[in-house]
Amino acid sequence: MPLALVRLAQVAIFFIAFTLSGCSGMRLVDARVTSFAPQPVAAGASYRFERLPSQQADANAQAHLEMLAEQALAKVGLTRSDSAPLSVQVSAVQRQESLPSYHHPHFGWGLGWVLGNGSIMVSNHGPLFPGLEAQPNYWRQVSLIMRDASQAVVFESHASHEGPWADSDAVLAAMLDAALQGFPDPPAGARQVNIEIPR
Repeated sequence: MPLALVRLAQVAIFFIAFTLSGCSGMRLVDARVTSFAPQPVAAGASYRFERLPSQQADANAQAHLEMLAEQALAKVGLTRSDSAPLSVQVSAVQRQESLPSYHHPHFGWGLGWVLGNGSIMVSNHGPLFPGLEAQPNYWRQVSLIMRDASQAVVFESHASHEGPWADSDAVLAAMLDAALQGFPDPPAGARQVNIEIPR
């Protein structure tokens, strides 16, 4: 086999391995979190969900979000009970944009060898994966507000994240975990919380 062809095969294998390595393992949901805890919340307290009128308008979507929140709240020791004095209001916002991927390298299909000297050239005649020039980008924010029987806020937390992941359920669940990190006594001020989830 000509040396140039061997080198070409090595380059092709490198790019295939590089691409496949990005499609396995875990992914990182890096959430920007701000939490407030003006009043103590008893360990193992029970809670009920409370909805705004706008959230009642789309009951199915809100029930699904509350299901994700219930799983996150259970991880910090809270139990759902519709008769509990502690109320929890959960909300989520999402925006989608298509952003040009200028920050990604564009390798062309022009892999080959130049006859006569056996060299390999990599050209930029087009993207390696057509259609990825403009990638969808998602910005999401979740909010949790807890109130006691007197309607005083005892805990408030917001988490935001921006990334390419389209599967909202998995990302929102990770963001709710991030929003509750440190509950019931979270660190003061804004912080970054990293949650790893499967690809």
